[in-house]
Amino acid sequence: MATLELRNVNKTYGAGLPDTLKNIELSIKDGEFLILVGPSGCGKSTLMNCIAGLENISGGAIMIGDQDVSGMSPKDRDIAMVFQSYALYPTMSVRENIEFGLKIRKMSQPAIDEEVARVAKLLQIEHLLNRKPGQLSGGQQQRVAMGRALARRPKIYLFDEPLSNLDAKLRVEMRTEMKLMHQRLKTTTVYVTHDQIEAMTLGDKVAVMKDGIIQQFGTPKEIYNDPANLFVASFIGSPPMNFIPLRLQRKEGRLLALLDSGQARCELPLGMSDAGLEERDVILGLRPEQIVLAAGDGNGLPSIRAEVQVTEPTGPDTLVFVQLNDTKVCCRLAPDVAPQVGESLTLQFDPAKVLLFDAKTGERLGTAAAQPAQPHADNVTQFKGR
Repeated sequence: MATLELRNVNKTYGAGLPDTLKNIELSIKDGEFLILVGPSGCGKSTLMNCIAGLENISGGAIMIGDQDVSGMSPKDRDIAMVFQSYALYPTMSVRENIEFGLKIRKMSQPAIDEEVARVAKLLQIEHLLNRKPGQLSGGQQQRVAMGRALARRPKIYLFDEPLSNLDAKLRVEMRTEMKLMHQRLKTTTVYVTHDQIEAMTLGDKVAVMKDGIIQQFGTPKEIYNDPANLFVASFIGSPPMNFIPLRLQRKEGRLLALLDSGQARCELPLGMSDAGLEERDVILGLRPEQIVLAAGDGNGLPSIRAEVQVTEPTGPDTLVFVQLNDTKVCCRLAPDVAPQVGESLTLQFDPAKVLLFDAKTGERLGTAAAQPAQPHADNVTQFKGR
C-alpha cells in the first residue's frame, strides 16, 4: 500500500481542444478510500485512467508513495483495477481468472494456491472456483473481478464504477461488502462513481468533479454540511438540497431572508454582517431534514405556516412538499407524519443550518447564523392571510 498524490495534473487530447482535466490537486494517505464522484462527462474516469497509466497526462505529476509514476507503463505502477464490465476471461474458470495475474508474475504454484484460497474465503466465492464467468450472476462476477485484483496485493486498488451494472438491492449489499473489505484490509483505494450515495457511504475522502475540475475535496461530512458551491450542494444529498431564490434585507442591523408561503411570512435572521449582501440576488439552501414540524413551545426558532401540496411516504420518513417564495420545497418529516394535500403545517427552520450562494456565480457566501437564534417573538413575523 502507499500514499497517492496528484500534483497539478492536466489532460488534453490535442491542441485547440479544451482540457479534459484541469489542475487536479489532491492527496490521500496510506490506506484511505478516495471517491471520485460527479456527473457523466466530468472527467472522473479519465482521471482514474491517468492514475492507472491507461492515459498519459499532459502536465503535472502522479506520485505513488515517494515515486513519480507519470511516465511509467501500467504494469510498472503496481496498481490493480476493477472495471465496470469486470473484464473476466470467459473461457477460464474463476480459479484461473484469479490465478492469471499471479502466473504472469511467475509466482510458485503453492504460493498461487494459497493466495487464491485467501481471496476466495475473503469474498465467499470458494464454491465458485471451478465455474466459468458465464455461469455466474452479476454480483458473483463482480466478486471474482475484485478477487483477481486483491490477489495481486498491489500498492493501490482502482475501481471504475464496479457496481453500476448491478440491480438496486445487490448494489446496496455489495456496497456494504466493499466497506467491510476495506475496513479489514486497509487498502489504499480510488473509486469512481456517479452515485452520490456510494460516495457518502464508502469514502474516507471525496472529490466532487465537474467539467474536469475538482469542485471540492474533503470528508463526506464536510462535503455534505459545508459545500463549497451550488453545484456541490445540489449534487450531494438525497433528496437534494432545497434552493430558494431571494434578495436579502437588512433590518435593525440584522440580515434577514424573507420567506413567503402564500399563507404566512417568516423573517429568517441569518446573523451575518457582510455589507452589500442585501443588494445582490442570492440562493438560500436548506436540506429537507433541516425543515421540521414546529414543536409545541416553538423552541425559539423561526416558523411558517404552509400548505401541503404533495406527500411521498418512503417508509423511514415522509417527504412533504410545500411552496415557499413560489419555489417547491421538500421537507423530510417523521414516518408517522401523514398530512393530507391541502392541509396546513407549521414548519420550523434552524438559522444555523442555512447556506447562502451567489445567484450569478453559484459560489458559497459567508456562513449564516454566526449568532444563536433570538426568542421566537423577535425573529418571526407571521401574517395569517395577506
